[in-house]
Amino acid sequence: MPTDPTAPLSHLASDGSASMVDVSDKAATVRRALAEGRIVMRPEAFVAVRDAQIAKGDVLGVARVAGVMAAKRTAELIPLCHPLMLSDVQVRFELEEATHSLRCEAEVRLVGTTGVEMEALTAVSVALLTVYDMAKSADKGMRIEGIRLLAKEGGKSRYQVSATT
Repeated sequence: MPTDPTAPLSHLASDGSASMVDVSDKAATVRRALAEGRIVMRPEAFVAVRDAQIAKGDVLGVARVAGVMAAKRTAELIPLCHPLMLSDVQVRFELEEATHSLRCEAEVRLVGTTGVEMEALTAVSVALLTVYDMAKSADKGMRIEGIRLLAKEGGKSRYQVSATT
């Protein structure tokens, strides 16, 4: 999504200080964001997570709930984010056997005046951190990578990652 380098920065007040964006004049629309990330681990750790053999319990179930909770609390973590009444948060995991990794995808929706990209990205981040926390006894060298926005809809702009990125 190209940006205009001459456009004023939305989070800066006229005096240059950080400021929350005023969205009171924006129309409420259905807004959606989709984000992804993955955690790569040793084969033994992957099998332990896949087969629910981690001592702390159901890694994916707990990580899913952590991701949902994180999306709902994004404004408490990211200073200039608006507190939002989310309509839906879905956190999904895909086991990638060939790479011994877990792909996490978070989809967030609401009807409102601002987007939910930060909520989707926060959900993925915290879900993957929860996997790390629960499975670190099996592999302290796990690697979280590739956290990114895949799509956003609603409001004025639309964003979709191309197949080549």
